[in-house]
Amino acid sequence: MSSDDTPHFSEHAGFGRRVINFLHGNPTIIPFLVLIIGLAIFSLIVGKRFFHPFNLSLVLQQVTVIGMLALAQTLIILTAGIDLSVGAIMVLSSVAMGQMALTLGLPPEIALLAGIAVGGACGALNGLLITWLRLPPFIVTLGTWSIFNAFVQFWSRGQTIRQQEIAAEAAILQWTGTALQFGAWRLTLGSVLMLGLAALLWYMLNRTAYGRHIYAVGNDPEAARLSGISTQRVLFSVYLLAGVICGLAGWVLIGRIGAVSPLGGGSANLDSITAVVIGGTSLFGGRGSIIGTLIGALIVGFFRNGLALAGLDVLWQEFSIGCLIIMAVGFDQWLRRISN
Repeated sequence: MSSDDTPHFSEHAGFGRRVINFLHGNPTIIPFLVLIIGLAIFSLIVGKRFFHPFNLSLVLQQVTVIGMLALAQTLIILTAGIDLSVGAIMVLSSVAMGQMALTLGLPPEIALLAGIAVGGACGALNGLLITWLRLPPFIVTLGTWSIFNAFVQFWSRGQTIRQQEIAAEAAILQWTGTALQFGAWRLTLGSVLMLGLAALLWYMLNRTAYGRHIYAVGNDPEAARLSGISTQRVLFSVYLLAGVICGLAGWVLIGRIGAVSPLGGGSANLDSITAVVIGGTSLFGGRGSIIGTLIGALIVGFFRNGLALAGLDVLWQEFSIGCLIIMAVGFDQWLRRISN
């Protein structure tokens, strides 16, 4: 290589390094581009009905419950943990609300608060087992997932509380399903609650010392401890907060389906992790954002919706989401290796 070529090589290397550093510091860029490209492709395949206000409103309603759980999952994954029980906590909280209001006869408002408290208690249990007994989050939440599901079946006896019963005696439990109409657009109060909660968590993570502590614990817990951060207290509080958010998600779930069902969770656990990972949050902790999680939830919702409108079978929807997960994790691994 001649001496004249050396500066050009250095310039290209320097530009590449700047791009990598930019992507590492802004993990939402790639998910945002994926969302835009996906919207463009589906608009060409499906046509005008893809961007019809009714369809877009439907997608937002569909991702609201998963988006709520994904917000809770984001906090946990930022600390390099994972929670496989978020869906079970959500369903248990919703069952608690319905049973307390309609079976035990408590005032609906008290039942609502008690259901959210049940979610917080479940999160606190996860936090205690992880911080006090030093057990891996994966193992702890896998175990509590089974425990919480057992409580769901025991408490509900496998029976659904129907929409008419709730509307007659505890209408506040269906409040999050109330729709606001803006012309052809339809926005539920559950979606408004999700967006408001996302804004609050964004502020907490980016503008408070507690938020910086969460990132520090996920990035390097030993360094965080040596700098004076109580890592165990931060971890416990994160799982507690995540449980409360799952309790709120239980309220949103009742509003979404109009009933209290012990089978309402479905694949919520994996869907929440999918939204977080596709949204650019690193499974190794310390890097990610609330905005990225919302984008990830929208990617999942729009991909499934677009493939359904295109007439493809459900199995291809799952296939595409699986590919997105693998690509997102692979990109995160590559970015971490090349940034070091």
